[in-house]
Amino acid sequence: MGFDKWIRAAGLGLLLQLGACAEPQPGTGEVVRLTPIGGEGIQPRPISLYLPPGYNAGDDRYPVIYAMDGQNLFEPGYSYGGVEWGLDETMDRLIAEGLIEPAIIVGVWNTADRAREYVPQAVFANLPASVQDRAREDWGGALSSDAYLKFLVDELKPLIDARYRTRSAATSTGLMGSSMGGLISLYGLFEHPDRFSAAAGLSTHWPLHVDFAHDDTTSADARRQQVLAAWSIYFASAPLDPERHRLWLDHGTINLDSLYPPYQAAIDDLLAEQGFDAATGYRSAQYIGADHNEAAWQARLADPLIFLLGDSGALVSAGDQP
Repeated sequence: MGFDKWIRAAGLGLLLQLGACAEPQPGTGEVVRLTPIGGEGIQPRPISLYLPPGYNAGDDRYPVIYAMDGQNLFEPGYSYGGVEWGLDETMDRLIAEGLIEPAIIVGVWNTADRAREYVPQAVFANLPASVQDRAREDWGGALSSDAYLKFLVDELKPLIDARYRTRSAATSTGLMGSSMGGLISLYGLFEHPDRFSAAAGLSTHWPLHVDFAHDDTTSADARRQQVLAAWSIYFASAPLDPERHRLWLDHGTINLDSLYPPYQAAIDDLLAEQGFDAATGYRSAQYIGADHNEAAWQARLADPLIFLLGDSGALVSAGDQP
């Protein structure tokens, strides 16, 4: 299946009938589903919420990770291809082993507008006009990622903070996603550095647009240089503070992920110019033989979660206030 068709198919979970959530067992977290919510220019979509073990038995407040493609995270019946990340089981295990701090995960479902909502507008605007035109044609319209971030920041986050016991400060709030979900997670951190302190991108889709449907005389190297130039311009215009922000970026090596290593190497250099390295909370990881799918992300999910929520993680500041 072509990548753009995959993007649209991943949103079809919205058409499924929403079912009741199972009761949590002792020592496990609970996954609940909220009534669909949207914002200006943004389609309503369900929200799947992971509450950590013991949430209903105390009054503690918790850090929060907003995770993209929410229907792929917890329940195989709704996930793309019937395989889910197993995010709740991984959280339960890491919490039980004392490897991470308990946290709330907000799974934001995608829609048929996934590509238009997830590709960073300010980066896309730096691409050649011909590339932008082709992408908009394939995606069915203009990008809406700025509106999507506004929905996250101004609609969804206030609702979650009001309804659940969160630690709402930026220092305890992060973003996570895979593929284009990694793009919007990174973009959210850069665009709203006062609302989020960390982001994790698994198999981050640096090329922005892969044109499988048309012949293209532009070589892969030339296209890569166009895209990296767009990222370079953007990073220079919206620098992060490596003292306050942390980033996890990774990729596999086969199928769609085979495109990413040269991009990632260049992105590493661009972020190093802003002061990001292993000593300042930056991780760039490669997983040999890993594919571009939910099973691959499930297999390595513990690593970014420990990066975000472990003893030295980004979202575990003891001084946070609600």
